[in-house]
Amino acid sequence: MKKWKVVVTDWEYADLRFEETILKHDLIELIPAQCRTEEDVINVCRDADAIINQYAPLSRKVIETLENCKVITRYGVGVDTVDTEAATEKGICVANVPDYCVDEVSDHALALLLAWARKVALANQHVKNGIWDFKKTQPIYRLRGQVLGLVGFGKIPQALAEKVKPLGIQVIAYDPYIPEEVAKNKGWNIVPLEELCQQADFVSVHAPLTPSTKGLIGKNQFSLMKKNAIVINTSRGSLIDEGALIEALNKEKIMGAALDVAEIEPIRPDHPFLSMENVILTPHVAWYSEESSAELRSKAAMGVIDVLLHREYPKYLVNKQVKGVATLAESQSESRYAALV
Repeated sequence: MKKWKVVVTDWEYADLRFEETILKHDLIELIPAQCRTEEDVINVCRDADAIINQYAPLSRKVIETLENCKVITRYGVGVDTVDTEAATEKGICVANVPDYCVDEVSDHALALLLAWARKVALANQHVKNGIWDFKKTQPIYRLRGQVLGLVGFGKIPQALAEKVKPLGIQVIAYDPYIPEEVAKNKGWNIVPLEELCQQADFVSVHAPLTPSTKGLIGKNQFSLMKKNAIVINTSRGSLIDEGALIEALNKEKIMGAALDVAEIEPIRPDHPFLSMENVILTPHVAWYSEESSAELRSKAAMGVIDVLLHREYPKYLVNKQVKGVATLAESQSESRYAALV
């Protein structure tokens, strides 16, 4: 009997042991690949029944060549590598893992906030360069009473909001998708983006990357911010207009930035951020812990199992519109399931 072909388009891990464990089944053949281009993906995935994806491009061009695919699962929360509209049109489920790193990312955002607020990275560099002088870190402001503005207010920023409460930091948020009555019932102060930029001492970005949110924080937003404002981004680099951010930092329109992500990753060797003392950088690591990595990879693989073996929509289905395009029962081969019963 022909097996289901499950392709891992690309990964950055040392191995695929979690995926191999979850997908170990007589009817499944796991195909590891390291695709970088659309052509790479097309060559290996054309006849795939399921795809697990990290960064390889799953564009409309790619998706239109898929002959058998029923589900695409992605390592991560964002699905910006996948053309979900094209997948929906083909009746392909797209799934992510939205809950695997809530603590890790909110912890990392808090760490970046504290590192900037207390000038930890700058002080460390000065001391290592032989400069023992607290005045080199001036000004430092007391955290209590300062305002954290959260751009996007899903699970991660809500966790961050709870974590800064004991520090005496006030929280405001911008999220057009949270109903006003829900926000009020939970005591959340939801404000327009312009108001958030004007009030916040720290602006932490947590929105998903979509065509409408690309460059969400740009020249207009920086012009509204306080001169002592710090911008934090642990979501996607393209949510911030990097050119506008560099200009705002160089012209001292804002005080600094703490970034775990960049528009292009890895960050290029000649990027201005690398020589700017008022920018803290980490290498897209906010999501990571040993526990979150295992959870991410296992849940991504389980999305495949949900569809291929259980004949269910994946638990973390992103493109819910696909339910109106084709049912799973219609799109699967009944003969393969017969062997399981």
